[in-house]
Amino acid sequence: MQQRTLGRTGRSVSAIGLGTWQLGADWGAVSEDDATAVLAASVERGVTLFDTADVYGDGRSESIIGRFLAGRGDHGVTVATKMGRRLAQEPENYTPENFRAWTERSRRNLGVETLDLVQLHCPPTAVIEDAATYDALDALVTDGSIAAYGVSVETCAQALAAIARPNVTNVQIIFNPFRLKPLDEVLPAAADAGVAVFARVPLASGLLSGKYTATTTFAADDHRTYNRHGEAFDRGETFSGVDFEVGLSAAHELAAALPEGVTLPAATLAWIAAQRGVTSAIPGARNVRQAQSNAGAGALLEGGFDVDAFDRVVREVYDRSLREAIHPLW
Repeated sequence: MQQRTLGRTGRSVSAIGLGTWQLGADWGAVSEDDATAVLAASVERGVTLFDTADVYGDGRSESIIGRFLAGRGDHGVTVATKMGRRLAQEPENYTPENFRAWTERSRRNLGVETLDLVQLHCPPTAVIEDAATYDALDALVTDGSIAAYGVSVETCAQALAAIARPNVTNVQIIFNPFRLKPLDEVLPAAADAGVAVFARVPLASGLLSGKYTATTTFAADDHRTYNRHGEAFDRGETFSGVDFEVGLSAAHELAAALPEGVTLPAATLAWIAAQRGVTSAIPGARNVRQAQSNAGAGALLEGGFDVDAFDRVVREVYDRSLREAIHPLW
């Protein structure tokens, strides 16, 4: 597994990380034993980045990670958490007092004195553009509550605004074969500025797993059931904003272009991680098999897979089937 520099921190994180939204909530039930097994399988295969948030299962994801790492001594895992969605996403709620309260809660959940990396969790544009936001985050670094900070964003414009800030360690943005806009400006700007990029929703909520059909259904408490049109939060978070039927067709085309023995999710993760400016792709996993498969995609970065050939197919499918509906929105 390739290890890459995390912005200006001096830390290294794996090219394929682990997103842990599904270990908390909104993806159906996952037992703590199953969640712990996913974490263990990931670490065993070289994953050194866990991405979580204080609202995933109301702290359940953070707490499970904290208990898992507490028994592993010098584990070498960087935990990137997020804050800012415990209250309505309105600019007046992003105060130094709330930042401190949210940070203290995450420190308790994870069982650490200093949080490795805290990212604002898709805040309003006004918050990202406000210098006072970064003054408050700098204060948390100064007093040792957090080691570094970044911003998770919905749009490319928000990402560019965050990258321009001198102490931002990373931006987290949706990037996958169904969401190519970050290639235009965000990834080049981040690479030039030394800001890390975490590619979130890399498998488009599973659409790029190659396993779904028109008859696939999801649990009632799964966001892939209740947020397809943005009923609960930004619709771009579910299937990357792509219409389910359109996404199925596009995924089928991508899979058909792959050589024998290379799966669509593995190819997708390797393609993402191979892009200049990307530090880590952070797919989720609900079971050990998925965790092993995701981490195994890192091996494709070492050769044996023609990333350039797959890139040509990705761009052709996107331009023909997705660009018009997706590119202008985020």
